Amino acid sequence: MICQLLVYIYFKSGKVIFMDGLMQKIVSLAKRRGFIFPSSEIYGGVEALWDYGPLGALLKNNVKKEWLKTFVQGMDNVALIDGSVLMHPKVWKASGHEENFTDALVECKGCHLRFRADYMEEGRFVGEGKAKAKNQCPACGKKEFTSPKNFNLMFKTYLGPVEDEKNITYLRPETAQSMFTNFKLVQETMRFKIPFGIAQVGKSFRNEITTGNFTFRSREFEIAEVEYFVNPKDADKEFDIWVNKWEQFFLDMGLKKANLRRYEHPKKSLAHYSKRTVDIEYKFPFGWAELAGIANRGDFDLKQHAKGSGEDLQYFDEATKKKYYPYVIEPTLGIERLVLALLIDAYEEVQGGRTTTTESTKEAEIMLKLKKNIAPIQVAVFPLVKNKPELVKKAREVTDILQEHFEVQYDEAGAIGRRYRRQDEIGTPYAITVDVESLENNDVTLRDRDTMKQERVLVSDLVETLSVKFNA
Repeated sequence: MICQLLVYIYFKSGKVIFMDGLMQKIVSLAKRRGFIFPSSEIYGGVEALWDYGPLGALLKNNVKKEWLKTFVQGMDNVALIDGSVLMHPKVWKASGHEENFTDALVECKGCHLRFRADYMEEGRFVGEGKAKAKNQCPACGKKEFTSPKNFNLMFKTYLGPVEDEKNITYLRPETAQSMFTNFKLVQETMRFKIPFGIAQVGKSFRNEITTGNFTFRSREFEIAEVEYFVNPKDADKEFDIWVNKWEQFFLDMGLKKANLRRYEHPKKSLAHYSKRTVDIEYKFPFGWAELAGIANRGDFDLKQHAKGSGEDLQYFDEATKKKYYPYVIEPTLGIERLVLALLIDAYEEVQGGRTTTTESTKEAEIMLKLKKNIAPIQVAVFPLVKNKPELVKKAREVTDILQEHFEVQYDEAGAIGRRYRRQDEIGTPYAITVDVESLENNDVTLRDRDTMKQERVLVSDLVETLSVKFNA
């Protein structure tokens, strides 16, 4: 149903979506188990907008927590800020976004749908819909298009009640600019010396022309990035350090090394501000695509904002008694893209089943082998059966004890094997079963998702036992 719904949404809005088998399974799982829903679904959905359900919201928050733990808490020269989504209109003029943050679009003369010109020229729609060749409309099959026109990807809005030219501003298309405009304030208040970084994670908005591949290219998304200010002479060295750090973070989150690679942007394709850019790409089911990037932005941003604002944004080096504009190394990643990659990488099917009970199933059982520290539910608690009040009461007591320390889900619906499978499917590392023996010995059965090993643990030892397992 979810795949049919997505196809309907895209046809309704004039876009066609095609997904291979694995992506269909990920999309279906995401909706069925409460990870990701189409936004405003009761009204037919909105293209490239998504809501994160109960499990998806927990997963996203866990990803952000790990990022903050690694790059803010784990570094003594990086400070976190939370900049506003709306900024002074002059910010976007100084940064070059008003002039350069554009994609060329073409319009099909047959059905009047619009597409990115570079996608048409590269033949990205070949094999989709009615597109059998480059520069052929995937919706109607015609080959006549208007000349390319630049389209600014920023969402325009107005500050105040009067919608006129002087009150125009934009929803931020990236989080970087507030880190540049706050450069001096952060440096002075935190008494930082070069090198130091400013970190931020938050919402950004881009009015994408061509979307698709589930949540990969959305119009509203979260970016996590660091602006790391360095002495220009150290920029190349620091750049390589951050490429390694950024890639290691994805490995630590559980992505397989075989599914990651680096892509060095050729000079001719660099953004207007970049001296060097390396993307970390992930092997999605639809092909290799950007997961994150690291850019050497040089001193472009601080110089531009100094010029636009009239403020001195140079750094004073106490050792040399000289001022200079630091270079900026910018590692950045999309939270939603990382969540999608994690779901894909963790997805496994076990043919013939893997249940630990006497139940058997001919269907393949699904499991998400998410790392323990990011799994949305950490521990599930079951009474062996729900028709014995004493077991339900005991299971509730165990749940109450664990909820102070872990994200816990209580489940009494259906046979015990089915409950195990549900938890495997959402990536829960540990499941606890309360049985008749638990009433006598005050212990429970603790089952490991990955090994399926079961052990008896005293209720009084549960918190400590689980804490050791999560920190192992």
